[in-house]
Amino acid sequence: MAERKVLFVFPGQGSQYRGMGSDLVEEFPVARELYTRASTALGYDLSELSFRDPRAELNLTRYTQPALLTHEVACLEAFRGLVGDRVRPSLGAGHSLGEYSALVMAGALTFESAVNLVSKRGQLMSELGRGGMVATTLDLPTAAALADKYFCGVAAHNMPDQTVLAGESADLDKLAAELESAKKRAVRLNTEGAFHSFLMVAAAQQFRQVLEQTEFSGVATPVLSNYTGKLHENSPEAIRARLFFQLFNPVQWVGCMSAAMDAGFDTAIEFGGGIGKGEGPADKRPNLESIVKKTLKWREHQAQYLPAINAASIRATAQQLLSG
Repeated sequence: MAERKVLFVFPGQGSQYRGMGSDLVEEFPVARELYTRASTALGYDLSELSFRDPRAELNLTRYTQPALLTHEVACLEAFRGLVGDRVRPSLGAGHSLGEYSALVMAGALTFESAVNLVSKRGQLMSELGRGGMVATTLDLPTAAALADKYFCGVAAHNMPDQTVLAGESADLDKLAAELESAKKRAVRLNTEGAFHSFLMVAAAQQFRQVLEQTEFSGVATPVLSNYTGKLHENSPEAIRARLFFQLFNPVQWVGCMSAAMDAGFDTAIEFGGGIGKGEGPADKRPNLESIVKKTLKWREHQAQYLPAINAASIRATAQQLLSG
């Protein structure tokens, strides 16, 4: 197989669905083990929550985050079990919550530490957060100027022409009304707060204590930081600080993708989560694929995008790469 420069990517909230992981535990012993380890660490049955969600809790932030991280790492480890050292990442990136999965992939966090960390992160974001988020089709300077008018802030820069804004609900209503009058698209997101904005400062202040009590290592594989849009420094203290700032600052996804393209990646593999109307794992498609492909087109950068989000796609992607 010709040497590839591979980017491993991990999605954030919004890619969870009832049933995720149920196919993995049937086919991959490593996935069964990870769900058992997560349940032990969390003190509740994460398999029951993820596979069946009997109490409709999966979309609550405190449960979404550990459920997604576990699914992403389970997909990653199932894939690694098939390819071994024959497919290795040159770097990793994750959107918001997905950054924690990328840090597990890179060896900066143990799986149990990450599960506990994002569980507490989700709890604080839910309890101390307020307001909401709206996705726009505006470029970053235009979106930032509009946000300033209504006491809102930029929460994520996902593509050159897609910026997410966050703020108090009443302020977002006024902002959305201006967009509507200008015939510009604005989509309210189903979140429990104004994530990655100044309204998360209180949550971040308490989360800092959790970060400082969590053991980190350096990264064995370079990982991109949402906060800076550049590579994490290879030190536990720096990684902690970037994750603290990530909670109340915009996700610089365009910056992350630009840095990955500058590094010359030619293959991207997305692990975990899934979107689409179908109910089962086999019916889902990768959450970040459209965003990444549009950014690639904008930069005229050629790269292959492959899914590893369920048992079937993990096997197909592994086979394609090993035979390519």
